[in-house]
Amino acid sequence: MDLFTMDRWSPYAVGIGIGVLSCLAFLLSNKPIGCSTAFVRSAGLLERLFRGRKVDDKPYYRKFAPRIDWEWMLVLGVLVGALASAWLAGQFEWRWVPHRWAAAAGTSASIRWLVALLGGFCVGFGARWAGGCTSGHGISGTLQLAVSSWIAAVGFFAGGIATAMLIYHVILG
Repeated sequence: MDLFTMDRWSPYAVGIGIGVLSCLAFLLSNKPIGCSTAFVRSAGLLERLFRGRKVDDKPYYRKFAPRIDWEWMLVLGVLVGALASAWLAGQFEWRWVPHRWAAAAGTSASIRWLVALLGGFCVGFGARWAGGCTSGHGISGTLQLAVSSWIAAVGFFAGGIATAMLIYHVILG
């Protein structure tokens, strides 16, 4: 089937798919789609390896118990789906430094990883501070017509546009 081997999928088809997935998640589990809490739970699981059950006494982990749950499996599914999509489209390759990054900032893999780690930390911190990530607010929250999610979604787009303009016009020229 050509759909699974395309280099890029139609954003309309993908949007419809995400909408159907969201509706199914609500219907079958009564839970919204979101994934930032999975990273919090993973941090708790990792900390539990070193500190044992003391982690469970922390107020934060009483609210977000360290465990593998459906959100954790969603993140795993996104990773497996991205790998499968790249593989089927013939786009998969091991590349530590993207070509565009190498052209603009050099070929150092350690600097690229450091920047990616810093960016990931900022995104994770922001998602927890905002009470949800782009999937939690941008998909599930807006689907439920939550005002806070609409405000967050506008912020995501504004921040994304400003960052893209800064990176592609100022830094990468």
